[in-house]
Amino acid sequence: MSKQKKNTFNDFSGIMFSTDPDFVYESPKEEEQGTLANAQQDLRVMLDRKNRGGKTVTLVTGFVGSDADLEKLAKTLKTKCGVGGGAKDGEIILQGDFKEKAFLYLQKEGYKVKKSGG
Repeated sequence: MSKQKKNTFNDFSGIMFSTDPDFVYESPKEEEQGTLANAQQDLRVMLDRKNRGGKTVTLVTGFVGSDADLEKLAKTLKTKCGVGGGAKDGEIILQGDFKEKAFLYLQKEGYKVKKSGG
């Protein structure tokens, strides 16, 4: 069978019906976050093996800012470490054990960074 998308009906947050013929639903606007300065970022660098088939990855979490800035930082880290990876949901994933290298680079760039996990 093919996968079907869940029909959300534009997600009107509980509004089912209106008797007002002039009613226009105004969806709440999502405010785009501004990227915090490097010194204000509170990043955590950790190793992870969960749900990855036993492969080790380095996670950098806690980034607050736009997706474009997250992608830019991820690309820089991947280049410095010479590995693949990705970025989404405020989290950067580097393939392999590069906890120390990522920590030192982020610290040098002025980020407030801590090692997390074992």
